Formats: sequence, C-alpha cells, structure tokens
Amino acid sequence: MASWLPETLFEIVGQGPAPSKDYYQLLSIQSQVIFRWWKISLRSEYRSTKPGETKETHEDFLEKSHLQVQIALIFGSRILDYVFNLCEGKFDFLERLSDSLLLNIISYLDLEDIARLSQTSRRFAKLCTSDELWEQIVRSSCDHITPDMQALAQDMGWRQMYFTNKLQLQRHLRKRKQRQGSQRSSQP
Repeated sequence: MASWLPETLFEIVGQGPAPSKDYYQLLSIQSQVIFRWWKISLRSEYRSTKPGETKETHEDFLEKSHLQVQIALIFGSRILDYVFNLCEGKFDFLERLSDSLLLNIISYLDLEDIARLSQTSRRFAKLCTSDELWEQIVRSSCDHITPDMQALAQDMGWRQMYFTNKLQLQRHLRKRKQRQGSQRSSQP
C-alpha cells in the first residue's frame, strides 16, 4: 500500500436495522478490517452481553462471506463495495485531497467539465458551486477587479457575477453606487 496513506482508511458507525437497537462500527485500516458491535437490549438475558469485535486481514475479508453479509445488512451494499475496493488496494485518491487543493485544480477546468464534475458527488457539487472557486475563476478571467466589483461580488456571489453579462454588471454597479450615495445623503 501507499505509505503516505493514513492508518485508518475508512470508518463508519451506525445502528442495526429495525427493530434492533444494536450499535456497530466498521473500521478499515491499512492491514485489517475491524467490525465491532454493542448489543443494546431491555431483555434481561442480553443485559450482560459484552461488546464484540472481529478482526480480519484484507485477504480473509475478501474471502469471508459472513462478515460481508453483516456489513451489507447494517451499512448497505455501497459501503460493502467501498470496503471491498479498499481491501483490493483500489483507493480513491481524489477524494482524499484537501478542499483547497481540489478548488485549485477545478479552477483550471472548462465550464462544461465543472458542470459534469458537480454531478459526481455531494462533495464535488459543493466545491463546484462554492464562492471560493468562482472567485478564483473570475479573478483569472478578468484583468482588473475594482473594489466596487469586489463588493458587488460579495453581495451577489462570485458565480452569479461570472455569469452576468457586462451590461447587467454595469447596471448593478450603478444601482449599488446610487444606493450608497442615497444612504450617505440621508445620514445626518
């Protein structure tokens, strides 16, 4: 495995399917898959039940169907597939990058590519519509941004400003200046 990966590759916690109140944790580390459970019951025969834990190497996990069935029931098939990929050494390195680095990379994409990327996951949808990204895009596409333009972008959002044509932008700037002028004149 890549040595720069963190020790914990993936962790999820959750409650078993109804009517169970049991609590579960799935942890995938570089060498093992760890499955923990806590039985929660009002019945007297289960009150003294202690928490349990199963540890398996990635190779054993890929071959054992019992633990896979448990994970699929509790966390769903998507989580099972993701842990399977981790055990096979298929890492999603792009998802592990920081938001600031991803924003920097995304800012070099074409608009169509940004639109497509925003549809791949919630995280990318949030990044592709963020003001930080659109501020970078506006700044890279404009020669000079005046303080008025910057203040307008703070009001309306950098993305909206990018897609506003020049005539509309000039009209917005005039209205903003007029409002500021009328506010100053009304103050004693």
